Amino acid sequence: MATKRKVEVFTAECPVCEPTVELVNKLACSSCEVIVYDLREGCITNECRDKVKLYGITRLPAVAVNGNLLDCCKVGQISEHELRSAGIGTV
Repeated sequence: MATKRKVEVFTAECPVCEPTVELVNKLACSSCEVIVYDLREGCITNECRDKVKLYGITRLPAVAVNGNLLDCCKVGQISEHELRSAGIGTV
């Protein structure tokens, strides 16, 4: 059985972020646990904002897989190729 992959998507629920959320959800497979954090709303425990600091997120949208911020989120744009390279959609 494949190991679950934790995919965290950080957004501001804006028109720029929505396509990334849609793409991640489209690519996700049964081995992907997708969690979307809306940073405008925050989290009850403040976990999402703590993760922003921990992962070094400085721009949105951003995607982390198994606790690692994808390189494309540091510079450049999030693409299907980058998400697949990170294992999203791979059983």
